[in-house]
Amino acid sequence: MMATTTRWVKLSRRLGMDGNPLRRPADKLEVWLVPVAIAVFLALSPVVATGMSAWVHADSSAGQRAAQSWHPVKAVLLQSVPGPAESDGGANTWTVWARAEWTFGGRQVTGKVPVPAGSRAGSTQTVLLNRAGVVELPPESASQVAGLADTATAVGLTALAALLAGLTWLTRRALDRRRLARWESAWLMVGPRWSHRG
Repeated sequence: MMATTTRWVKLSRRLGMDGNPLRRPADKLEVWLVPVAIAVFLALSPVVATGMSAWVHADSSAGQRAAQSWHPVKAVLLQSVPGPAESDGGANTWTVWARAEWTFGGRQVTGKVPVPAGSRAGSTQTVLLNRAGVVELPPESASQVAGLADTATAVGLTALAALLAGLTWLTRRALDRRRLARWESAWLMVGPRWSHRG
């Protein structure tokens, strides 16, 4: 029972709830900055996570709808593309833009197209063109969308934590300036009387 009481006394002292008359309001406010920032982070985290995930999925859905009007053409690569450093059954491949030739609207077109790394010159690649004949990246797969959603959620939560940490730091700085100003004004009142004693 004694240990619990001692812990409660220490916690109440740390949180500025011990009734100490020397504790200024700024001191009490500063003690609560970090707990409040943590509480706000915990309260807003689900909202941020849901919002970022919904944004990525909405953007992906818009891309999928736009892709319905694209049409595939066969392009012949004019240059080889460096392959991945490691070959692990295609899991470690990436897309690279390389020069190729294809036909659009009855004429030969030369330009850069997205192809898997490791593609060779002379190979035929399927390329998606929009109605204007501009090359488009293929829409993301479900696993890519899930990965993007996870990344966006992590970035959003990191930004929220950085924002709250920054606000906490700025508030502490403002409280420190206020305390210093009050100490200086108190010293200006007490200092002369104290120094003339003798």
